[in-house]
Amino acid sequence: MTYSVSQIRSSPVLARAIPFLLFIAFLMANSALSPVAASIGISLSWLAVIRGVIVALVLAWFWRSYTELRNTEGVSTTHWLVSIGAGIAVFVIWIEWGQSGAVITHSERFVPLLPNGSMDWPKALLRLAGLALVVPVMEELFWRSLILRWIDQHDFLSLSPRRVGLGAFVITTALFAVEHDSWMAGAIAGITYNSLYMWSRNLWIPIASHAVTNGALGIWIMTTRNWNYW
Repeated sequence: MTYSVSQIRSSPVLARAIPFLLFIAFLMANSALSPVAASIGISLSWLAVIRGVIVALVLAWFWRSYTELRNTEGVSTTHWLVSIGAGIAVFVIWIEWGQSGAVITHSERFVPLLPNGSMDWPKALLRLAGLALVVPVMEELFWRSLILRWIDQHDFLSLSPRRVGLGAFVITTALFAVEHDSWMAGAIAGITYNSLYMWSRNLWIPIASHAVTNGALGIWIMTTRNWNYW
């Protein structure tokens, strides 16, 4: 089956899956090419910056399909405060467990330093923007808006988040966990963002929480220069 450009752009499934799959493709390309690049003294750290920019452009192209992002009805101050608090809690858990035994593997880390050891600020800030602004939108559209509901009902847009079943909750949490190096921290993050979405019934709440987690993590990494988390 082939799709026209307009059909791709208007497909709720493709609009949420393509940005995520593109991001994963960049990660796989980086893993595959890194050994070769390292052997000839070339750094692929620029890929981490470029993937954020490209995924942001793809999200913008699909934006009209993200109908739930145009709705903040019913979202209260309490929702936002809980979202922020949960995001900070996940950040603390992430830095506590990121180097524990609950880690599947350690992928190559992004190190935005110049040859003299000083910070390459344009590269670092672009990476932070991708981590804190692009990734939360991309991942929440894929994992919470699409996968969490699609498992229970393929016509997922008509399914209220509060009607998601336990099976879909567990499967989405497990898949989200194994997407990350630190699977235990990833599982807790998945449980948190799933719960926030189901509780608030608005995708902006888990997006905001995810952004707080990633933003705090990025700032902590740049402050401590603990690149193992990046």
